[in-house]
Amino acid sequence: MDYSGTTRARQLTSLQTATTAARRIVGPIPADIRTELVRKSIHMAIALVPVLARTIGTVATMSLLALGTVFYAVAEIERLSGRPVFVVGRLTAMAQRRRDFGHFVMGPVTLGLGAMAALLLYPYPAAAIAIYALAFGDGLASLVGKAFGRHSLPFSRGTKSLEGSLACFASVFAASSVFLSNSIHSLLVALVATALEAAPGKDMDNLLLPVGTGMVVVLLL
Repeated sequence: MDYSGTTRARQLTSLQTATTAARRIVGPIPADIRTELVRKSIHMAIALVPVLARTIGTVATMSLLALGTVFYAVAEIERLSGRPVFVVGRLTAMAQRRRDFGHFVMGPVTLGLGAMAALLLYPYPAAAIAIYALAFGDGLASLVGKAFGRHSLPFSRGTKSLEGSLACFASVFAASSVFLSNSIHSLLVALVATALEAAPGKDMDNLLLPVGTGMVVVLLL
């Protein structure tokens, strides 16, 4: 006798029960945090770039980044024209913040440019640390700040928090420590990256953070 239909029904019921229980415990996830999760999941995928550069070469990796950035820009123009490109347009719509409604979302463009700048300007491992600072430092700062931020930083107009900056510092320090044997150097890199991430600049921090962090690493090596 085929029990597959019954088994699937039981699994679905168990999943629904678990989901309902989880929602009772943690409550529904606010819309702005869901949006930030989508945004920063895409953002942190840039951490794959150093691995690609070591595997297929810097030139090939930069070519892929350039191609992806141009493709996204074209897809974003199409989305704003009412002709969203399959998957890309939907992801952008899911990830856009309130300030982005009706506008070209620049984040992915500056993200790609920031990673390319790090590869172009700095040797390994400075380029890798710079890109990890961009991926995890900026990414975790936004997620932690959005979810747990309670103390706004001065001059940030409420867009940056102490909690987010601490998450940035910890993640960049951890990433730097993998490559740098001197913990003081890792500390300095993390401090500079945290300051750059906290500076007001909207999506331009995707450029400033890797370029500034990479420069500090090169000076220390």
